[in-house]
Amino acid sequence: MSEAALQHIENTTSHREFLSFVLGEEHYALDITTVKEIRGYEQVTKIANAPAFMKGVINLRGDIVPIVDLRIKFNVGEPTYNEFTIVIMLHVHGRIMGIVVDGVSDVVRLADDDILPPPEFGVTFDSKYLHGLADVDSTMVILVNIESLIASNELGLVEMTSQTSGE
Repeated sequence: MSEAALQHIENTTSHREFLSFVLGEEHYALDITTVKEIRGYEQVTKIANAPAFMKGVINLRGDIVPIVDLRIKFNVGEPTYNEFTIVIMLHVHGRIMGIVVDGVSDVVRLADDDILPPPEFGVTFDSKYLHGLADVDSTMVILVNIESLIASNELGLVEMTSQTSGE
């Protein structure tokens, strides 16, 4: 195949960028277009009767922002909060929220063909929060579907908290 033909294939293949991060020993990534900023972990204000993964809220430049710990949400183990803990601030569904992760790794660029569909695990694990899987430098990366995570019924508290911040 000629170099021009290869270049045409490269230009027509859709690519997306993902921010990769770590939870425990697992590697995850999310669509970078949802990322607003990356911050260190800070003290949160707890919300009474909230699920364990909902760490609370913070005041971010006048906005009340809910903070969700993905380690708890995905049952990856007990979280520890220290100077290395990261909060990725996201803009999803017109709302700002933060997700707590163990660390941010890199920005990876993936072609649509590089993304494998998530496997079906049956009743033991709900894969609706997964966008897919990708092999990045010989490491399997789980692509998180943040829009699905935020749209889930159990995260209705995130939506409710965000709405009350605008009042």
